[in-house]
Amino acid sequence: MRNHLGRFGISVVLLFFTIGNSAVAEAPVKVFVLAGQSNMVGAGQIKANPDRNDGQGSLEWMVKSSPLKAKVQGLRDASGEWVEREDVRIWNFGRTGGLKPGYGSNPGTIGPELGFGTVVGEAFDEPVLLIKIAWGGKSIGKDFRPPSAGGEVGPEYRILVDRTKEVLQDAGRQFPEFAGRTFELAGIGWHQGWNDRVNQEFNDAYEVNLAHFIRDIRRDLKAPNLPFVIAETGMSGPDEKHPRALSLMAAQAAVAAKPEFRDDVAFVGTRSFYRPPGQSPSGQQYHWNSNAETYYLIGEAMGVAMVDLLKRTK
Repeated sequence: MRNHLGRFGISVVLLFFTIGNSAVAEAPVKVFVLAGQSNMVGAGQIKANPDRNDGQGSLEWMVKSSPLKAKVQGLRDASGEWVEREDVRIWNFGRTGGLKPGYGSNPGTIGPELGFGTVVGEAFDEPVLLIKIAWGGKSIGKDFRPPSAGGEVGPEYRILVDRTKEVLQDAGRQFPEFAGRTFELAGIGWHQGWNDRVNQEFNDAYEVNLAHFIRDIRRDLKAPNLPFVIAETGMSGPDEKHPRALSLMAAQAAVAAKPEFRDDVAFVGTRSFYRPPGQSPSGQQYHWNSNAETYYLIGEAMGVAMVDLLKRTK
């Protein structure tokens, strides 16, 4: 009797395990689109340059020496190699693979995708796919101009919609490890604004244009109430005084505060992530001084905000 019950118990456990695994295997892959201009592309330097502020602000420096290094210990393995995640995959204009450092403007840089992907990868049991579609020097007043804003629809807006649809339709082939799974478009992260910030006309229309963009992208991707995270265009830091810069950041925050977007749009402040040139790989203020810690923290904050929105919109 004891042995019989033991075998029965094992059989039940195995059956439960099989059913449980089957359920996990059928869970949709969560897909997040990361869009914007050059600061979504990313200029955060991976390799430490000892001739530039002793390597401060590089990802290598962040892992070894930053006061925030505990955040990123999982990025490297015991041998010092960068880890490629199996549970978070990325598509970046045809370049595909597991998430790891190197998906910025070139293989030597990162953008917000690294911090964002780390957060959402840890938050969900199901696999994650990031679709990163971003270009340098693009405004929402022209290049990303949404249909409802009137005038000529921006070419980058159309590409963003078309490429997202194409990747979703072809993801099973491009990512064989996801073959047989379905894909759930789960959210959009947006980091953009410099080209509107330097143009008074575009600056004045930013709040209206971004609100139209959110409504239109949801409609065109057939994803009503799709969670949308706006990362502040704060690359000049907490001491910014320029009226256009301040008004654009206020417009970004105002969009998230609209009653219609209260539960499914979030604004992420970024000015506190600014690091001055003396603590960074470069003095390119408009590219966050090429500081990898800054880019990682922006992505991390966006990921935290996205996870919170998904909890609210369940």
